[in-house]
Amino acid sequence: ETSNIVKDVRILGAIGVCELKEPVSDMTKVQDDLISNGVWLRPFGKLLYTMPPFNAPIGKEEVNVITNAVLEAVKHEQNRRQ
Repeated sequence: ETSNIVKDVRILGAIGVCELKEPVSDMTKVQDDLISNGVWLRPFGKLLYTMPPFNAPIGKEEVNVITNAVLEAVKHEQNRRQ
């Protein structure tokens, strides 16, 4: 999917980043979106980044949960900006 508010998506090792073109409009609402999808991430300015601990049993299912939560948070953020 594409979004007009996303600048870049990148991965380096276990770190995944979704960089927005501008900082999130309301950090609390973005956090609430993520938590409602079962993921605890804290937006940092215009970055939504994941950095799961190396000792956590992260498999395909967990990665899907994280990426889907970020996707939904971006969709909600895009709707708030319209």
